[in-house]
Amino acid sequence: MSHGKQFTLYTHVGGPNGWKVASVLEELGLTYESTYLNFQSAEQKSPEHLRLNPNGRIPTIIDHGNNDFVLWESDAILLYLGEKYDTRKRLTVTDESEKHQMLQWLFFQASGQGPYFGQAAWFIRSNPEKIPSVINRYTKEITRIFGVLESVLVKQEWLVGGKMTIADMSFVMFNHFTLVHLVPTGHLGDFDFWKDFPATAAWHARLTAIPSIKKVIDQRACMLQKES
Repeated sequence: MSHGKQFTLYTHVGGPNGWKVASVLEELGLTYESTYLNFQSAEQKSPEHLRLNPNGRIPTIIDHGNNDFVLWESDAILLYLGEKYDTRKRLTVTDESEKHQMLQWLFFQASGQGPYFGQAAWFIRSNPEKIPSVINRYTKEITRIFGVLESVLVKQEWLVGGKMTIADMSFVMFNHFTLVHLVPTGHLGDFDFWKDFPATAAWHARLTAIPSIKKVIDQRACMLQKES
């Protein structure tokens, strides 16, 4: 471990999943060194990275304080960090029913929000051919998923346990990415976050005001600006 920090985080400047992990590392006060992989040259598919992460994506962590333990998949990493290093249970829950609810939200984020928001971003921003039917499908999923969150957050401030947990933190970076990079394109129509999903918008505002989350959002914005 040449950099002297507990974790190495393989990530990407633009990708929300890596910043999600960084925000939890920051919130738990864990030291880490980020290695930003260049997707244009397919560094995430390099033999060196594939030895760590056979899926060839980000994020990947190495926990040097735990015999160089390697883990990939962002929500699996959040669970690991919460279970092993959140000794005061600030970001996790202890009640058995709430543990299952927290897992429920993490699975929903991984199977619903991440893939659909990510596909919307690809077809709006990166795919050379603009296919209206495909864009329409994924942007409708964005509003549907916001609607699912709204139906719960209108009744409570946080997803589970009456406090911010890794479940809430798992959503924030994709929400931020969508609001900053996709909504301004106009492909979501007359989308108005505060008008259409006021409880979810308030929840997002609470999350992005947390110093650890604000720090990684600002860092991401600064790095993207330098790249542009």
